[in-house]
Amino acid sequence: MESMFDLAVIGGGINGTGIARDAAGRGARVVLIEAGDLACGTSSASTKLIHGGLRYLEHYEFALVREALAEREALWAIAPHIIHPMRFVLPHVHGLRPRWLLRLGLFLYDHIGGRKRLPATRSIDLRRHPAGAPLKAGFAAGFEYSDGWVDDARLVVLNAMDAREHGAEVLTRTPVTSARREAGGWMIETPCGTIRARALVNAAGSAVLKVENLVGDKPDHGMRLVRGSHIVVRKLFDHPYAYFFQLPDGRIFFAIPYERDFTLIGTTDADQREGDPIAASEEEIAYLCEGASRYFARPIAPADVVWTYSGVRPLVDDGSGKPEAATRGYRLDLSDEDEGAPLLSVYGGKITTYRHLAEEAVDRLGTRLHTLSGPAWTRLRALPGGDFGMEELPLLKANLAGRYPFLGEVQADRLARAYGTRAERWLGAAQGWADLGRDFGAGLSQAEVDYLRAEEWALTAEDMLWRRTKLGLRLSAAQQAELADYLGAALGMKG
Repeated sequence: MESMFDLAVIGGGINGTGIARDAAGRGARVVLIEAGDLACGTSSASTKLIHGGLRYLEHYEFALVREALAEREALWAIAPHIIHPMRFVLPHVHGLRPRWLLRLGLFLYDHIGGRKRLPATRSIDLRRHPAGAPLKAGFAAGFEYSDGWVDDARLVVLNAMDAREHGAEVLTRTPVTSARREAGGWMIETPCGTIRARALVNAAGSAVLKVENLVGDKPDHGMRLVRGSHIVVRKLFDHPYAYFFQLPDGRIFFAIPYERDFTLIGTTDADQREGDPIAASEEEIAYLCEGASRYFARPIAPADVVWTYSGVRPLVDDGSGKPEAATRGYRLDLSDEDEGAPLLSVYGGKITTYRHLAEEAVDRLGTRLHTLSGPAWTRLRALPGGDFGMEELPLLKANLAGRYPFLGEVQADRLARAYGTRAERWLGAAQGWADLGRDFGAGLSQAEVDYLRAEEWALTAEDMLWRRTKLGLRLSAAQQAELADYLGAALGMKG
């Protein structure tokens, strides 16, 4: 059966879901098409930061940094359950970037992006600051500055949910087999049938060029695929600060509090070749362990790593020699009117600027699609579950724990940070854990699993444990297998 839409968006990552949300909210009939699960690529493999990119100042990308900094507080405001401010500590290291240069960079960082609610940079003495305690002796001077943390995969899912709530259709696990212009629109073939659309957006991320080849379009510039790998270890410190560390080769990396009991360390920058596995190599793992061991009093070895993940960043090839120097900016290419039905391709970008990218993309499409008649709206409208004040997360957690005392502090915190005000949609009138059905471990109940399957397109254990939640860090192999069996049986009954 053929379906007719105003706009078809290929790619269920952060840019694709952001564009689908924005366009649907402006009155267009939208379909989002994703070959796998939402956020199954780079959008769930970031460093989990909403930040301006302090190091990009070294590459003179002032416009990119300004744009990203302006988005930090806007994103915090619309998703205060999955985005929250974090203070970062940057130690000064003799022989690396001089202290005056760090201070100058942080001064610019504080002032070029319209910071209003986040605290400003301050100089600190690491011999007295809590963040100095886990470090090796010898670190004295440093700086403390603000950025934000995000649950990246959930940000993607919430954008898709909001797109659906504005009328969009979301198709996951639906590969596009062909797309061609025909009769003033696009004919898009999938295993589920033909989709017709007046315009097409290629937001396929690292597969953007493959989709370009599929539709017969030839971009006038190249892409550079850069792999970023991260490692997770048992927590190295108890305080809430994150670290921004420098290395002698000029690179930087972060060490971030993660999922209460862990520390996230990353990232690397390595060119990704066609056919290479998207996984942390032994060299990358060793590099991050050695880098962290330069700073922390407790040495970190590859044997300490409990999980690794990697993502491929699709960057615009600007001719940079080193992968870490390649621009993190984005480019939007809209086909000419004489080519027929519009095709807009998205190249590059970063998670912090996704909302602004989507707004710009839909503005441009609006010049060709009359159904995109509404004004920009996403800057002020909360994402699902985020309809509470920017600094009211503690109150939300307290209310959740008060209504459902059986959850305890740890689970109330997890659910508030994942679902915000929508946690009660599946907790319902539960008076105890037994009311939530089967217990899969680590607080994951049958009620939550069924909600994720029904409302968030999660079909497999991997979808649930590594993207919708990070409970894969806590469930044993046997528990994960039990969840997979349950989902398989449920899928079979549905089929």
